[in-house]
Amino acid sequence: MPASDLSEVGRDGPLTYNLPGLVQVSTTTQPGADTDADTVVVGVFEGEDPSGTTPAEVGELLSSGEARHSLKALGLTHAQGKRWLLVGLGARGELTAERARVAAAAVHARALEIGTRALCAQLGSDVGGEIAAAFVEGTILADYRFELYKSAASGDAGAQTGGENQVKHLERLIVSASDGSGGESSGEDGLQARIARAALVAEAANSARELQNRPANDLTPTALAQYAVALAGEIETLSVEVEGRAGIAARGMGAFAAVAQGSEQEPALITLRYEPPGGAAGAGTAGTRSAAGPLLGFVGKAVTFDSGGISLKPGAKMAEMKFDMSGGAAVIEAVAAIARLGLPVRLVAVVGASENLPSGRSVKPGDIVTAANGTTIEVNNTDAEGRLVLADCLCHAVALGAERIVDLATLTGAVIVALGSTYSGLMSNDDELAERITAAGARTGEIAWRLPLHEEYDELIKGTYGDLDNAPEARKAGTIVGAAFLSSFVGDTPWAHLDIAGSAWDLGRAYVGKGASGYGVRLLVELARSYCA
Repeated sequence: MPASDLSEVGRDGPLTYNLPGLVQVSTTTQPGADTDADTVVVGVFEGEDPSGTTPAEVGELLSSGEARHSLKALGLTHAQGKRWLLVGLGARGELTAERARVAAAAVHARALEIGTRALCAQLGSDVGGEIAAAFVEGTILADYRFELYKSAASGDAGAQTGGENQVKHLERLIVSASDGSGGESSGEDGLQARIARAALVAEAANSARELQNRPANDLTPTALAQYAVALAGEIETLSVEVEGRAGIAARGMGAFAAVAQGSEQEPALITLRYEPPGGAAGAGTAGTRSAAGPLLGFVGKAVTFDSGGISLKPGAKMAEMKFDMSGGAAVIEAVAAIARLGLPVRLVAVVGASENLPSGRSVKPGDIVTAANGTTIEVNNTDAEGRLVLADCLCHAVALGAERIVDLATLTGAVIVALGSTYSGLMSNDDELAERITAAGARTGEIAWRLPLHEEYDELIKGTYGDLDNAPEARKAGTIVGAAFLSSFVGDTPWAHLDIAGSAWDLGRAYVGKGASGYGVRLLVELARSYCA
């Protein structure tokens, strides 16, 4: 059977982002030798030999010691007019989706090094669709490079090796199921569907990375809002509403407005709504699935540059504060991916976009502001601005009827001290929701570690002159205190907070490396999928 192109599965129109090197992904039942790929990668487990469809030269890599069975170990040979890469997958029983992503990144790097443009992945018998999909994710995530501001001259000069242009991006990835890998070929859990979903969601994560990496003089709150509007223009089931400074004030969002008042840039309250093709329960038509689950609410912090305001940050690494909009980028791209996949869930998303800058108009330490739910807040540190933006955005999500709320924010440096970059910090008022998020993180490799919320932490955020203090002087349990503050704005609605300050950039995993990671996109899509059963 010829390769089936999956590059447009689930899309309603052309993509609004212009990422370089978008990888075309397809599946085939042909062995790698029979495809038009210039390079074939073959996976091998400890104690096993390559499958019988591979040429003898591949097996000789192992017998000669040029290749090994251990995870990520690579060997290269040439046969039948193709390059053949052998990648070790380790022990069969220890191969997880995350290890497959890591192996894919190693293969991708070597493949580009040897000039590969079309790669066929022949991972071995019975690896399963989950592993194949993870390999696709790892490949696409590893292929991303931020090149928006690279001039043609510098890009060409940097790509010169021995007088020839080095291949910088993979053009095609073909997943071969000729040996029975991937299981059933049809249905939502079949290989084609898994691969299509993995490719689409990985591209969405890369699109979030493109937003994250853009400098603050380019990606202003208005630019982010325009991007969301463009997405809604492409996707029929997605709508967006954008309100500026006047609209934010009219909604009584005094906390959000206080953060934004120091900047000349217009803030943006971005509200996205997704209704599945089948509508609510009982409204489905032929070929569609109606949504019967709760109305999900995703909330993202999008401070496009955070100087700290009057409570100015140190100059060292302040340039990284362009990444303070990472939660908003993840939410926007996750919603777009969910809509493109046509998942039978109902979803509303709220993103608060603003700059936090010092000026004669800026909110000052000691000022008291009033959030949309009437709660008064002492602003004792203007660099604890994210919780002010989120406070009003959470109120808005509740007012819109969200029945399960998840917010993502680069909120505290304390989470990096506690968890490093390995885990995001998860805090929740609902065990069932927290368990769903933890499970979704485990499946996607975007793992979260739950930290406690206890009523004693509420004592730490009590204000002296207002209801709440946005930055208690005690400096205890900084990440948890941030979540305790946010919990005051969701009422009884099941809610979870993900502090992604350690995970949003410089994550260091093999398939994302330095710079923006797109953390949260794949987790949120998987969380939404968990409500589709």
